[in-house]
This record gives sequence, C-alpha cells and structure tokens, in this order.
Amino acid sequence: MNQLATIDYIIFFIYFLIVAGYGIWIYRQKTSHDGTLEGDSKDYFLAEGSLTWWAIGSSLIASNISAEQFVAMSGSGFKMGLAIAAYEWMAAITLVIVAVFFIPVYLKNNIATMPQFLHQRYNGTVAMIMAVFWLALYVVVNLTSILYLGAIAASSVSGLNINICIYGLAICAVIITLGGMKVIGFTDVIQVFFLILGGLATTYMALNLVAEHYGTSGVVNGFNLLTTQANDHFHMILERDNPSYIDLPGMTVLLGGLWIVNLNYWGCNQYITQRALGADLPTARGGLLFAAFLKIMMPVIVVLPGIAAFVLFKQNVFGSEMMLDGKVAPDRAYPVLLNILPVGLKGLSFAALTAAVVASLAGKANSIATIFTLDIYKKVLNKDASEKKMVAVGKISVVVAMLLGILLAPHLGIEKGGFTYIQEYTGFVSPGIFAMFILGFFWKKATSTAALFATIGGFLLSVLLKFLPIMTDLSWLAPFGFAVPVNGIYEIPFLDRMGFVFVFCILGMVLISLIQTSQGAKTNGLEIDTDMFRTNRSFTVGSIIVAVLVTVLYTIYW
Repeated sequence: MNQLATIDYIIFFIYFLIVAGYGIWIYRQKTSHDGTLEGDSKDYFLAEGSLTWWAIGSSLIASNISAEQFVAMSGSGFKMGLAIAAYEWMAAITLVIVAVFFIPVYLKNNIATMPQFLHQRYNGTVAMIMAVFWLALYVVVNLTSILYLGAIAASSVSGLNINICIYGLAICAVIITLGGMKVIGFTDVIQVFFLILGGLATTYMALNLVAEHYGTSGVVNGFNLLTTQANDHFHMILERDNPSYIDLPGMTVLLGGLWIVNLNYWGCNQYITQRALGADLPTARGGLLFAAFLKIMMPVIVVLPGIAAFVLFKQNVFGSEMMLDGKVAPDRAYPVLLNILPVGLKGLSFAALTAAVVASLAGKANSIATIFTLDIYKKVLNKDASEKKMVAVGKISVVVAMLLGILLAPHLGIEKGGFTYIQEYTGFVSPGIFAMFILGFFWKKATSTAALFATIGGFLLSVLLKFLPIMTDLSWLAPFGFAVPVNGIYEIPFLDRMGFVFVFCILGMVLISLIQTSQGAKTNGLEIDTDMFRTNRSFTVGSIIVAVLVTVLYTIYW
C-alpha cells in the first residue's frame, strides 16, 4: 500500500529529530567556542581542520548516494544485473587513486574550489567560464534532478503529493546546509548510518521475500535463489549480444571510459572534493579510504534489491506495479519493494531513502554556495568582502539555489530516466574537463588555450559522436565492439564515446600547448614534489585490501 503507517511516521520523525538535533548541537558548539562558523568563510565552506577521517568518508558517501542510486541504480540492477555495480566497485579503486595523486596537489597548493585551481593553473578566463558552467550544471541539472527523483521516490512510498515531498526535502536540506560544512560533515555520519541500516533492511526483506516465494527462508537461501533464477544478472563483464552492452560495453568498464567517469567525478568535482579540502593530508586520505570501503558494500544495498525485484516480477508477484504506459519500468523496482515491507521496517527504509536525498541536496547546495561566493562574488562583485559578508552571501546562495530547484523540479520530467541515462549526459562534458585537469596536474606545458579547447572541443565532439549514427552507417565498427545495433541503427556505447573524446582532447591539448610554448607562451605550473605522493603504512595496507576485494569480486562474478 502506498502510504506510511503511524509507526512508520514515528520512526521517520525520530530520524529527522536526531539529525536536526545533532546538527544544531554541532553548530552551537562551534559558535559558542570561538564564533568562527559565523565569521570565517573557509571554516563555513570547508570546515577547515574540523572534520575527522570518518566524518569525511561518511560525508562523501552520503553526498554521493541519492535517489540516483537507490531508485535508478536499483532499476539498472533490475534491467542488467550486477554489472551496474562496476560504477561502485571501480569507484573504490578511484578513491584510492584520488587520495594518492589528486588530493596532495590540491592541499599543497591551498586549493579551495575547482575554479580556483583552474585560475591558479591556467588563467582567470578559464576559471570564470568553468565557474559559471558548474553553477548552471549544479543548479539546473544536479540539484534539480536529485530533488525531483527523490520526491518521486518519496511520493511513491508515502503516498504524499509530489510537491509536498519536494518542499519537505528542500527544507530539510536547507536547515542542514545553513550550518556550514562542519554541520553537513558530521550530520552525514548519522545520514550514512540510517542509509546503510535502512538499505540493508530492504535488501534483507527482499532476499527473504524471494526465499519465501520459493518455499524456503533466510537471506542466504534468497541470495542463492537469485543466482540460479537470474544467473544472467550476475556477470560483471557483458557480452556483445547482451541488450545492456550499449550501457556497459564489455571490457570498457575496466580499460576505458568508466575510468574517466569515476576520476572526473571523484577527483575534479567540487561537490565531492570539497569534503577533503579542509583537512590535512593524512586525514583526507583516511576519509577517502573509508569511503572506498563503503563503496564496495553499496551494491548490496542498491543493486541486489533490483535483482530481487526482477526475480519476483518474473514470478508475477508485483503484477502491474512494475508497469508504466504498458511497458516494464525498471526504476520502479525499489519503490515497489519498499511498498511491500512490513510496518516499521518501511519507515526505516523510507528514512534511509530520505537521508540519502537530503544529504546529497545539502552537499550540492554547499558546493554551489562555495563556488558562487569564492569564485564569483569575491572575485568580481565585491573584491573587498569581509569573511562575515562572504558567509552571509553563502547562506543566501543556498536558499536561492534551493528555491530555483523547487521551481524547476516539477517541470524536469525525467521520471523514466535511469542511472545510465544520467551518466551518459554528464559524459558530454566529463572527458574534456578531466583532460584539462589531468594535464594541468602533471604537465607544466599545458596552456590555457589548450584547456579551453578541451572543454569546448570535447563537448562538441561528444555531441557529434552522439548523433553520428543518424548521419552515417557505423556497422564497420561492430566487429571491434565499438558499435551496437539499437533499433536498427549502429550506435557507439557512451562509455566508448567518452574514451574517444578524452583521447582527442589530450592529443589536442598536447599539440596546442607544444605549438604555443615553442612560440614563447608562458604557463602557470603547480607546486609539486614527489614526497607528497608517499603514503603511510596504514593507508597502503588499506588500499591493498580494497584492490584485493575488488579483484576477488570481479573474479567471482566475471
């Protein structure tokens, strides 16, 4: 039944009171001690020196896991199976790489925002263009989609009007965000607790439902039944004849475009890196490593329920609940599962879903405020702004961004969208941005003109490759696995497109930079030394464990 019982509401409000109460306590504790939360912009935006490794790791995951994962990734689990877990397990390896090679560069050069990095490494024009671009992307696409998808999921479970859900999620996120990054970071620890507890409870019940349907009981039996009843859903590397190959094209997940998706998201994204930029290097690395371990377990929470829903759907357990406009709607898998949970457990799982959405909204709003205040307001609108003024502007930015999200969300119309859909359209800009960052890190000759070429040229090439199959026959690429027939047209899988565009951007940047430097062009190098990439023993051991676990999982489910 699509509504919550009284006990479910009680459990949900307990969650809300715990998070809000803890956030208020953190806020008052900080301001009562030294008043810096009100007056220090770096403390407000980055929680400089305040977040522990476990708070950083929890905040990273809380900001990352949202309706996009709970709803859309579960839908992909329903559609293609465990293969979609590649995004989570490869992210675990990516977090280790970012901790070793990216974060030291940011911290060594006192980077607070991604546009600041671009200004310091290239020039103000590149930085300002990307600051405006990121603001538009974060507000119009990311913040709005999180709000909309979260409200869709919340409405389908609770039975509440979708607009009420939009307002409720936005208000909760604003309350947390106005406290600054320290409040976000520490309340995210509780958010992650509810997220994991509620998510595991949903998985437990889903596996039990599968077991009971086949006349047995227990989660182990339920999991074993999944592997037998949906064996085709337990392969990480998809074959070319798999209908989902267009989304996860075989070995590309290990050798191609998925690395660009992950490295750009976890290493070049204000929304994510901001959590670690206010800490010292060992603490930041510890937080990223903790997040890597959490990413390894995420498929248990967000993918297995989708596979369980697939098995139950095949047995006609859900009837028409998985249908939309006469077609199977994979993104309905998780909400449908929540609606058959018993009273009490449904409230806990609803709290987990809400926690994921609110944490992501809060993190995104804080990143929007940080970029607007430090990279636009301070540098263009009011160069003499005081610390207290910047904090005030940041808080106003949070409210304005959320109001824009509320206005845009009802008109977004992406209910049928899925996880891979979101990844594909983010991928139009990821290759160029990542090329600009990676050469900016480690090649001193990269010029600002080359950086602009990567961002603009990379986007245009991505668009061209997207529509190229309509203009010409690409069947000659099929034997190499770079083209897949979709509705009679051979299309290039978007992860392969990203790989092609990335190589194009790198080659273009190198060529332009070599020409310009040979003509006397000057570049702005970063402060880098080899010692900054060395890791301590505990981090090294933890990283090896992460690599071994991912390798074992891929070996088992190849």
